[in-house]
This record gives sequence, C-alpha cells and structure tokens, in this order.
Amino acid sequence: MVKIITKIITTFFIIISIANIQAQEKFAIPKSYTNLSYDSTGTLIFTTKDGDILPSIPNTDNYSLSSLRSIPVGTETGIEFDFQNTDMSGWLYYGLIQTDGIKHPYPMYFHSRSKIDSGKAKINIKENLSGLFDITGWEKSKLIRLGYRISNKAGEILYDGKILVSAEEPFQVVPSIIEGPFVNILTHSGATISFETSVPIKTEITVGEHVFQEAVADTHHEIPISKLNDDMDYEYTVHYGKYQDTYSFHTAPEPGSRKPFTFGYASDGRGNAGGGERDIKGANAYVMKRIAVLSSYKNARFFQFTGDMIDGNKASAESINLEYANWKRAIEPFAHYIPFVTGFGNHEGYWYIFSNGEKWAIIDHFPFAEHSSEVLYAKNFVNSVQGPASEDDAVYDSDPNSTDFPPYAETIFHYIYDNIAVVVLNADYWYSPTIWRTPEHGGNLHGYIMDSQLEWFKSTLHQLEKDNNIDHVFVTQHTPVFPNGGHVANAMWYYGDNSKRPYVAGKSVAKGIIENRDEYLDIIMNHSTKVLAVLTSDEHNYHRMRLTADMPIYPENYGKPKLTKYRPLTFITNGTAGAPYYGQEVTPWTNWVDKFSSQYAVLFIHVDGKKVWCEVINPDTLELIDTFTLAE
Repeated sequence: MVKIITKIITTFFIIISIANIQAQEKFAIPKSYTNLSYDSTGTLIFTTKDGDILPSIPNTDNYSLSSLRSIPVGTETGIEFDFQNTDMSGWLYYGLIQTDGIKHPYPMYFHSRSKIDSGKAKINIKENLSGLFDITGWEKSKLIRLGYRISNKAGEILYDGKILVSAEEPFQVVPSIIEGPFVNILTHSGATISFETSVPIKTEITVGEHVFQEAVADTHHEIPISKLNDDMDYEYTVHYGKYQDTYSFHTAPEPGSRKPFTFGYASDGRGNAGGGERDIKGANAYVMKRIAVLSSYKNARFFQFTGDMIDGNKASAESINLEYANWKRAIEPFAHYIPFVTGFGNHEGYWYIFSNGEKWAIIDHFPFAEHSSEVLYAKNFVNSVQGPASEDDAVYDSDPNSTDFPPYAETIFHYIYDNIAVVVLNADYWYSPTIWRTPEHGGNLHGYIMDSQLEWFKSTLHQLEKDNNIDHVFVTQHTPVFPNGGHVANAMWYYGDNSKRPYVAGKSVAKGIIENRDEYLDIIMNHSTKVLAVLTSDEHNYHRMRLTADMPIYPENYGKPKLTKYRPLTFITNGTAGAPYYGQEVTPWTNWVDKFSSQYAVLFIHVDGKKVWCEVINPDTLELIDTFTLAE
C-alpha cells in the first residue's frame, strides 16, 4: 500500500510541476482536522510538526466521466462525438446491442474502428452497420441500440458507453438510458430501480398493473417499487420518453420462510496488470464479467461486494466517477436482474493529497456533507440509509455545533433476505492513509471502526438477535479482522501495535487499534449468538480461518485487558475479484488458517433453513477452490 501511494504521489507531483495550477475553491476547514490552512494563492496547505509546508495537489487527470459521456449528435450517415478535450486522441470502437431473445446483452463490436482526433470521432452507421451487419433489424425498426468503447492512443480502454439512436434520416440521438437499470434494496415486497439517462426526463416503471412515476425530470433516477408479493418473479418495464426496456427481478421470500437460496460474495475488483479489459480505467472488467456470469449460472439471489470496486484514491471526483461507471458497466447486464450490494473500501477514497516533492500526506476530502469520499460513493450506489448521521456528537467531537465528520449514509446498513441478515460496516470511514505517520493533520486509521458506528452495530445485532425470523447473521466490512497476506501491516492488526489510533482535533482517541478490534469482537461473539461468519476483503487472496479460544491474537507483552470469552467464529476474506494478487504472510494465527489461495475466487453461500454450506470457485477457470460447512 505504501509503495502504491508513493507512486501516486510522485506521479502527481511531476504532473503538477509542469501544469498550470488552478486556484482551488476555499471551503471551511473541519475542526476535526488540524494544521491545515490556505496560503495567499488560495491553495490548501498542510504544515507538518517539523514546519514543512505541503501544498495540496489539484485535479490533474486528463479524463473525466462528464467528457467521455458527452452525448453525440446525429448526422446524415450516423453520429459524431465531441469529448471536449482537444488533446485527446485514440480510437472509438462501436457495435450494435442485440436485445431480442438475449437476456444479458453486451455490444457486438464491428470489425473496424473510428479514429479519435482532437477529442472528436464519427461513426458511419449507414455504411458500416447496415445490410449484412444489421443484426438487430434497425433498418426496419428505425431504432438503434449502439454500444461504444473509447481507448486512448496507447490502447488503454477508458470507457464503455451506450446510446439510443433514431434511424430516421438524418440520424438522431434520442433520450437514452446510459447506465443501468440496476436492482437495489431488494425486499420481500419490492425493490428500488436506479438508472441514468442522457437528458433530464421524467420516467416511470410499470410492474404488472402497478405504475411508479417520477414527479421531477432528472438524469439520475431512483424509483421505489412496492406492494408486490414475496418470492415471485416480476417483469419491470422502464418507460423513458417514447421508449421502453423490460427486465425482471425476483422478490425475496417473506422473512423467516426458510426456503433454499444462494448468494455470492467477493470484493476488490479494481484494475490489474495484463492490459485490455483487466483495467478499463480503474476497474477489472474482465474478472467482474466472469463473476457476474458465474453468479447468474449459480442462480445467486444477490451478490455482496464489500469495497475496492475501483482504483480510486484520487484528488479528482470526476476521475473516480469514471471508474465507478466502468465497474458498474461490467456487471450491468446481470445487475438488471439481481442486486449487487456494495460496501465502502479504502480505494473508494476521494482525497486531498499534499506533497512538496519529498514528503506527502493524505486526508478525506471536505466539505464532508458535499465532497467527502463517503458522499461521492453514496452518489454512485444505492443502499438504504441507516445508522448514525456521522461521528459528530461522539465523545471526541470537539464542537457539537459544527459538522466535522463525513456522513455515514449508505455506507453502513443491514438487509434481510429470508432467514439471514447481512450487516455492512464501514471500516474505512474518514480514512487517512498517512495518519500513522503524520497524525498532526487528523483522520482515521484503515480498519478502525469509530464509536458511533460501533454503537449502531451493537444495537443492530441486538435487534436481529430478538428477531425470530432470522437464523443467521453475516457481518461484512472491507478490512480484515485477522489479516494474512497483504495487510498485516495495517487492517485491524498493525503488527499488534496498539498505539495506532485516530486523531481528532489534534488529539488521539482513547482506544488503540487492538482495543478497538477487541470491542468489535466482543460485540460479535458475546452479544450475538447468530453471527455465523465475518466476510472481509482488502487482501487480494482468499482465506478462511476459525477463531477459537486457543488462537493467539495478541502481541507479546500486551499490557491491556484481553478478551476472555470466546464463541468459535469463522472469518472469510475474499478480495480476489480482479485486483493485483497478494501471497501469504506469517502471523500469530497462521496455523489457524484452514485454506489460502491467490486465485480469483467467488464465495457462494448456500442457505437451506438453518443449514449453510459454501463453495469457492475460480470464475476464470471454474476450478473448485474450497468447500466447507458453516451450519448443519
């Protein structure tokens, strides 16, 4: 992680040295941070304890979602793109999207491509996609569903898009769904359908005789679907302008029905080496597609994906939005039908990055309510809003009259499917990668779950403990409790160094990382009998282990109180959805690791009443990696 961040900072500093530095917008500095100020040019700066001044690095990324998603215009022969970047050159690949009789359509790319020159490109639909190559019948229907792919001159794939084109001459781009639709927040009586359109428009969804309409025209749409029956297939039709698309979803069973079902789990789908779709600008689209295909084949009812969808960790919101869009596009043809529930990870970071060329520091972006990592994530995904508003009003909050922490909205929540509950935590809240080295700026540790979230977690488990419809609870957060390969230096361990902790308003909080981990473990093991397994990621491998009373979990000469009550519990890490692999490291609990693999992997959890068993499959080769039983 340190090497990766160092590379990021070095690259940023080289770019900024030769770029024209644009003045930053000045925002009020949250009181949870210290040693931040603005210089005479309006640049946010961080002053270290040694007096070094580190300026913040502005956005220097050459690509943005808004420019690459620029809506083309129609011509006599096809469409023209203007990506609003005169320095941009590369290639535009394109092809028809066939939907008749195809449940999960991807574009069928034409054998030639168009050149992007000075940020502009043309597609001759009339000449290239007619006759023999009109596989969708657009010449008769006069409607074209077109997919396109943008790459730069080095061959790096930047973005996959789609657009709807009227073939009435001249060709005309019409209101289009350019992202989605996605099934979100699935319940036994409905779901929320989300999607993006090319222009602001009022849309509606019909499900049988039910009609769900929007009151306001917009490009972003989240439409709740309700009053449906449980455990049934429903077609839903999205109406936008004169056009419509039809998909389906299956409602969850009534809670406590105890019918057999399967769900999937993996995380860490960010870009990797190898070229092509293994890195579509921040996302490993190749592996994510394989995961989505295998999940469909396994008839998974939903998929839990807890963090690091993308490379992220940038000073540019537009760059992060682009990466999120690429991750979503990879799974989109399958997410029309089942929820891919996401969680927040350390690579979801939208940062202020400070550097003087030799030293550097990183903090979460502010103002928190509009521009934090957490808010940017919540704008890109649709989860339920639960839990505390933020860590404001916690014991370490220095000013209860101001907002000094990011919101938790949509980053912590729980959901129920039949007789199980999944509790999603945020172990990278208000994360600063450099807090362990430069605590004087303030921020939270990787893996540290702060007080208000812990209280919500405890309360949620108590609520589920009393619910007779729930037999099993799965807890998931991005950061491993017991790391084994790639994050032994941090996560919830830091080589056993309990001095590592968050800093708020210039002061360290009372509890260190090991004490915080123990408080978390105590909640799971001794305040709940239903937590069956903890699902984590962050480390780019798959491993499974069983916590028992004889497992060593403390550093030598640990002087703080230790846990004395243990309920055996399974911990599963699966961060193998495409990110660069990690091997195994030696830890105090190495002998308690039952399985370790660095292959790509999908964990499928099969639930049949109180019985739960699992299989782990490589989505690339279909090789069986592991099988085990969680409850009999």
